[in-house]
Order: sequence, then structure tokens, then C-alpha cells
Amino acid sequence: MASRPKVITTFEVNKSIQPIYTGGDAGLSRSGQVLVTCLGEEALLTNLNTGQLLARVEGDGEVLTALLVTPSVSHLITCSRSLSMRIYSLEPSNDSPDLLHAILQRTLKPHTTPVITAAVDRTGTLLATGGADGVIKVWDINGGYVSHTFRGHAGVISALHFFEAHESVVQSRISAKLRRKLPGSQEDNDDAHTVGAEEEAGSALIFYLASGSEDGKIRIWDLIKRKAITTLDSHVSVVRGLSFSRERNALLSASRDKTAIIWEARTWKARKVVPVLEGLETAGFLSSGQFFCTGGESNILRIWETETGREVTKEQVVGTEDAGILHILYNSSLDFLVTVHTNQTLVLHSLAPLLTLQLGGKLDSLPTLRHLSGTHDEIIDLSYVTQDRELLALATNSEDIRLVSLAARTADPSASAAGQYFGADVALLQGHEDIIICLDVDWSGCWLATGAKDNTARLWQIDHMNQSYESFAVFTGHAESLGAISLPGQPPPVGSTAHSNPSDHPPSFLLTGSQDRTVKRWEVVPKSTIKEDKRNPRAIYTRKAHDKDINAIATNHNSTLFASASQDRTVKIWSVEEGEVQGVLRGHRRGVWSVKFAAKETPPITGDSGPASSSRGLVLTGSGDKTVKIWSLSDYSCLRTLEGHTNSVLKVIWMPLSQQNNDTEVSEPSRRRGVQIASAGGDGLVKIWDVNSGECDCTLDNHTDRVWALTVNPLDGTVISGGGDSVVTFWKDTTSSTIAASAAASTARVEQEQQLQNYIHHGSYREAITLALQLNHPARLLALLTTAVNTNPPDPTSLSGLKAVDDVLQHLADEQLFTLLLRLRDWNTNARTAPVAQRILWVLAKSYPATRLAGLKGKGKGSGLKDVLDGLRAYTERHYKRMEELVDESYLVDYTVREMEAVGFVDEDIVMTGVVL
Repeated sequence: MASRPKVITTFEVNKSIQPIYTGGDAGLSRSGQVLVTCLGEEALLTNLNTGQLLARVEGDGEVLTALLVTPSVSHLITCSRSLSMRIYSLEPSNDSPDLLHAILQRTLKPHTTPVITAAVDRTGTLLATGGADGVIKVWDINGGYVSHTFRGHAGVISALHFFEAHESVVQSRISAKLRRKLPGSQEDNDDAHTVGAEEEAGSALIFYLASGSEDGKIRIWDLIKRKAITTLDSHVSVVRGLSFSRERNALLSASRDKTAIIWEARTWKARKVVPVLEGLETAGFLSSGQFFCTGGESNILRIWETETGREVTKEQVVGTEDAGILHILYNSSLDFLVTVHTNQTLVLHSLAPLLTLQLGGKLDSLPTLRHLSGTHDEIIDLSYVTQDRELLALATNSEDIRLVSLAARTADPSASAAGQYFGADVALLQGHEDIIICLDVDWSGCWLATGAKDNTARLWQIDHMNQSYESFAVFTGHAESLGAISLPGQPPPVGSTAHSNPSDHPPSFLLTGSQDRTVKRWEVVPKSTIKEDKRNPRAIYTRKAHDKDINAIATNHNSTLFASASQDRTVKIWSVEEGEVQGVLRGHRRGVWSVKFAAKETPPITGDSGPASSSRGLVLTGSGDKTVKIWSLSDYSCLRTLEGHTNSVLKVIWMPLSQQNNDTEVSEPSRRRGVQIASAGGDGLVKIWDVNSGECDCTLDNHTDRVWALTVNPLDGTVISGGGDSVVTFWKDTTSSTIAASAAASTARVEQEQQLQNYIHHGSYREAITLALQLNHPARLLALLTTAVNTNPPDPTSLSGLKAVDDVLQHLADEQLFTLLLRLRDWNTNARTAPVAQRILWVLAKSYPATRLAGLKGKGKGSGLKDVLDGLRAYTERHYKRMEELVDESYLVDYTVREMEAVGFVDEDIVMTGVVL
């Protein structure tokens, strides 16, 4: 029987969800569209409306300590622990007008210690930096030079803020020169003098800089007079936030001493001290100074009235100890603000309620527009949810499940503003009290089950159409944390109510496995019969399953069997109804991390010992022994062992069967491909395997840490992987397009080779040599050049022997010229082809100037002109040495013949006509 042709499987990265913020500074443009964030040593610029990455600016190897973008997004400033400061100009990218290109303008060393905080003025021309040495420097961004240096703080600079005001409003005392010009000098007339000064000063604005330090002091610096005009000393801890309101002529300061102070800019006295009762990290004026907001260690955004100091927001639930607000990003032209939290999340809050809020009124809290996950931390598990697979559920090493949108990027601004773009956070499922370890979905994608370290499992109802994501039931009973969970995968009969409206019909049961080494089957009460006082379901049975932790549970296609995988190196097959063991799979040398049943339609496969039956089903397992095994449920034997990972196999899945695809053109290569599986390992790789041959069809590499999560779209075969590097990668199956492109390239090559033979036959040297270089045919190219060199008689004045060949060699492109030099180097290594190589090399040296030849560059390492010339020189010297030795030997032959003639050993009639060397 003829063997089936081998199909090369290929996957490419189609999309990916990557972290954008891992802590540190963050900034927002004046328009509110460009968000700049720290990602370790890198700076990222992201479109806040669409989630599109605009630019990625690489760092210098050290973590960023300060990051700023000018209001107009003209410049980006980064400061790192290496004591360097880089200033980039931002311009539209040549590849796409929607993207930005960062051009490094200059690298500076602003301080002798790392820059702790920095600020940019509203014009985007001045930059202030504050270091751990207590020194403040003001820079001209365009010029890159220091315009001011301020000293006076005793500790680390912790806050900076530029503001503008009328001179008479900001000065705490009238200067001596101005005082002499005003009539009178009594203390009681100070206010009248101030008013006169205001009238004299007119409407001119002066630039000022407010600075706060860890000693609790605030200094106001006059940028024109280059000195501090006052020192504000009321805080007793680090000053973290500064903001100025021109409408209120007031400066707001926030400190970790749990107070916020509003300072009167006319006299620089404290107008209002607001006891916030939490350590503050940031604060700012809102609504033309009528309100101000604070954020700090309690992880809640609070709004206050400026005049009275009264809190506008009602009492809110305080966040966990490890949570808090680091920054509040806001511009007066925006109708929203962004809070940046210590758990690497960003939250957009609407300011609309403040427009209608009356004095003395109360707010529950500012409405949340949407959440942005700066990083998803370590992706432990993931799965498609909703019937149309519009969302992706992520278990991210936290007690919450994140639902992420998979919608294609749209040009609709309203949809983008609402967060309806690829990778946007749609909802946060909160309820568990500890880290979620595992999750599973039913056949419809409307019901999601989760298991966590809080010893409980939860069943969630996902109704994306109505924007409803609720906890449906809580399963309590395990003594230790859950490590495995499974829902039945069998759909109800077509035409039934449960099939047409799955969101109202929960799964009939739920299976869980725990570190307490037991498995439980839980009864799920139908939604129509649930009563509020009997919402928690009960366990139908509990079985002592394994001797060690249970890592995975899977249910077969008709929900009659389930498998449990454990650290005790075994997998057990159970009946769902009775909870009795049907068989045990033994063979792994380490704990088993993952187990999956094959689909009902899976055809028979070929095992290590030959064809094997799959009538009763197949089971796939992945283990810490770095192997993947396929088992038969007929006799519970191992059919095939797949080896290739260099670390533990953490997840395995069956790839969708090609018969489900009705597109003949696309599915034909897939049908020839046969049954495939995918595995993810601790080596950061995803491998696609051919079950019948046991070979790895392809390896997918886009992660820098172990890959914990793996799933596949049954419709289009898209593989999704998630790892410890916080990256979710979408792998598109490009096998069909690759085969089509390969076939087209092969056809074109055959046609070109036929054309080359035609050119050679007709003596069209120009076209033949050019095409031979293009097709990389060194043998035919050598034959053409040999014919030219050995032409007898040669064309007059021809360098190579044929003028047509000379004309071709004198008009080569740089890439063709370098390719020809590579061929000459190779031919020069053989004594038989060296004369042709030397002749053509001489033609090239005569035809091109040295500057043209010196500028030739090849692709890859070790393919420069110097390497080519070194190769030519080595063998050329060897050839000339051989020729010299032959000439020397010819003298000996000549001498021997003459001596033989003298003694008569050579017949006089024999005439030697020469010696051929």
C-alpha cells in the first residue's frame, strides 16, 4: 500500500495578550488616549481606547525609577537605577500612522543618586527631577541642559509639581523692592499693599515648582528668581502628592501621615487640614478645584469637598493589606480619571456624578468604567467561555477569575471606549478567598467551575449578552485545597430546552479533586428549584482516590467515566454514577499533571506495538517525567509514549478532528495529517504531536517561563497557551496556507528551471546567468561561465571570453554580486574549477571599483566580504604554490631528457615537443 505523504504542520503567533504594567510610574497624555507604563526596565505606550501597543522602548538593563510623557506626547523621559536619564522624541511610525516611534535624543546623568520622582510642566518643555540626594534639577527638554538646581531638602525628594500663578497670589510676602514702591508700611495695611501689587503685576503668570520630601516639608520654588519663596512645614511624614488649583488659589498636599492639607496660596498658610485616616500616596484637585480626590493604602478612591474638607463618598469596603492606590492620573480636560493600584491593575472611573452633585450631597463611589490588568501574573489555567467563545476565562494566581474579551479590534470609538476590544478586561469574578488553582467549562461555555486553595469550588453563570456574571453555587466539603475540577462535556439532546437555552440550565453534576486525596461528585440543583436557604449543594459521594495530591480530573464524552491524575504517579478511571474504580493506568515515573479523554469520533491509532483499537476510548496523560502517554481503555495499557520535552509536561489536550471542518480546500491537508495532540511543559514550549507516528510535528515557542495552561478552539484549531510569564499566546494553524504557498513556490521554481534550460539552449547568457543566480544553481552557473572562459577563439577585447558574459557581470546588483563571490570562493577550492574562478574574479576586479566591492554585505554571521576574500586568498596561494612546484619539477624532467640524449638512451628520431604541466 502506498504510504501517505508527510504533511508539515505549522503554527504561527496570531495574537497575544501581554503585560503592560508591573509597577512603578505611569502617565497619561492630555487627550487621555496614550497611557505610558513601566514594564520592568521597559517603557510601554498604549492606546487607552483600543488597547493597541503604540511603542515599546527598551531599557538599559535596570528597573525604571521614573517615567514621564509630555502632555502632547512629543517626548518620553525614562530614569533608571543605573543613574541614567534618557529623553526620547515620539514621532508617528513609518510602518503605521497609528503607531509611535521613539527616537533617543540624549542620555544624561541627572543626579549622583537614582531619580526618585519627576514632573513635566503643562507646556511639555520643562522637566523637574528629584533624587535621593535631596537635590532638585529643572531641565530644558528640547535643549537637554539644566536650567535650575535647587538644594534645601534634607532627605529624598518624594513629590514634584509645576504650577503657574499670578506673582501677587503666590508670594507669601511682598518683596522689599515692591514694598518700597507702595505707600505706607504698617502691618495693618499689608492686605491693601497686596491688592495694589496685584493691580501693578497685571495678569502676568509666573512658573513655580512645589517639592515635597521624606522629612515632611514642602518648598515652593520661584523659577524666575531661582530660589525658594516659602517652606511649608506641617506634615510629619513623607509627602507623596501635590496638586495646585488656579481657580481656588490653593495647593493640595497629601502625606503618609494620614492627612491632606489645603494651603492658601496668598499667604501660604494651611487653609484646611483634612484627617484622611489612611496613609496617602496620591491626591489631586477635580472639577475646577471644587473637589479633590485621594488614594492610598486602603485601596479606595475617596472624594472630598475642597471648602469644607467633608468626604463626599460614602463609606467603602477597605481593600486587602497588600493592595493600595499608587497614582491617580487625571487631566482637567477629561471626564474620567485612572487609578493605578499596587496589584498592577488600572481602573477607569467616571467623573460624571460630580457634575450634578450638590454641596452637601453624597456619592456611593465614582462609577467604574472598566478595569485594565497591567499584568495577569502567572497564568495557571484558562478556557473559552460563552457560546460564541467571545471571552476567555483566566486563573491568574489570585482569588479572582478574569474574563477577557476576544473581540476583534474595531474602529468604532464607542466600542473601544467601552472596552470592547481584544484583550480588554470584561469582568472580575470575585468570591473565592484564596488563589484559584483550576477551572473548567461545560459544553455551552455558559457555566464555569472553579476550584481554589480556600477548599471550596464555585459554579459561575456566564450571561455575556446581559452582562451578568454571577456565582451560582458554592461547594464546601473538602478538607484541603482543590487542585482539579471537571464539568460534564456531553451536550443535551438537540431541540431540548437545555440545548437551546443553556444559560438557564446548569450542569447536572460537578467533580472535584483535592489535596486531601479524595474526589467528590456534587449534585447541582436545577435553577428553577433553587431556594435561597438551600443554595449550597451536597456531595453525592466522596471517594478516597489516591495516596498523594490530585492534580487533574477529566470526564469522557458521554459523562459515564471520569479520570483522576495524581502525584502518586497513577491515573484512575472511575464510573461517574457509582464512583467505582474501573481501571488504573500505571507507567509514569513521576506525578501526573494532566489527563484528557479523546473525542468519540477519534479513529483507531497506531501504537508502539502496531494498530490499536479505540472503540472504548483513549486517554492522554502528561507527567513530571517529561513524557506524554496515550492509553487504551480496552485493557488500560499504554499505546504510545512521546518524549521530547526537557521539563515536566504540565498540560495535554487533543487537537480537534479534521472531519469537523467541511471546507474541502482547507481540510484536505488536515485530513492527511491524522490525529494530533498538543502538550505544554515547564520548558516553556508547546509541542504538536502526530499520534500515529509518535513524532513531534512542530514546536511552538513564545514563552519565557513554564506553560501551565493550554486549550484549543474546536472550530478553527487555534491553540491558546498561558504561562508563568503572564503572556497568553494565540497560535493560528497555518498548515493549509503553508502547504499552498509551498506548492505555489515549487510550481514557480519548476517553471523557472525550465526557463533557465531554454536560455542556455538559445545562448541567452544574460538571462541565463541572472536566473541561475536567482535560483541558486551553482552547477549550471559554473557551466555557463566555463563555456565563456573556454571559448575559442575568444571575442576581441572580451575579459571573460564572451562580450555577452562581460556585459552581464558588469551590471549585477549588490546581492547578485555578493552571491557570485561566494560561488567563486567555493569553486576556487577545487583545482579543476579554480581557473574559471580566477578568471571571473579578475573580470569582477576590472569591472567594479574597490569602494563598490568593499560595501558588499551578506546575510548572517560570517558572510562578510572579508570572510569571502580570506577564503579566496588561502586557496589562491595554495594553487600558485602548486604551480611553482610543477615548474621546478619541469626543469628536472628537461635535465634528465638531455642527459639521456647524451648517452644515447634516446633515439635521435624522437623529438620532444614540450612538457605539459
